[in-house]
Amino acid sequence: MKWTLAVIALAGLLAGCGFNVQSADLFLLTRTGHSGQLTLLVNDGGTIRCNGRHARPISDPLLLEARDLAGMLDGDAKAGLRIAAPGNSVYRYRISLQGGTIAFPDTAAASGKFPALAQAELFTVQAAQQACGLSG
Repeated sequence: MKWTLAVIALAGLLAGCGFNVQSADLFLLTRTGHSGQLTLLVNDGGTIRCNGRHARPISDPLLLEARDLAGMLDGDAKAGLRIAAPGNSVYRYRISLQGGTIAFPDTAAASGKFPALAQAELFTVQAAQQACGLSG
């Protein structure tokens, strides 16, 4: 009986404290260019913060794409990939992951050498439009 009461009391104490476990951020993506700056902070728990605003839910397909993208970019981030922007680039991207940061222009994906960069650009437009309600 004593053990039962102790377990119930402990469970109540833990429930009262709440665990409030927060998921890790997958990445912070910043796009700069002629139309201004866009920032997307994607959390593994299924939320996105657009331009520093309050976190909003992100659709399951976009969350899966963000997780895939984070995995694809991890090696480049650890290596500190930096690609210089040529004069004809419109946007410049910076993606910070737990392992490091990459920076590239919108023209880098055209070479075919970095297919994950094209996926990052597409994710940016989709997330801005679908999750953030922005023009993209």
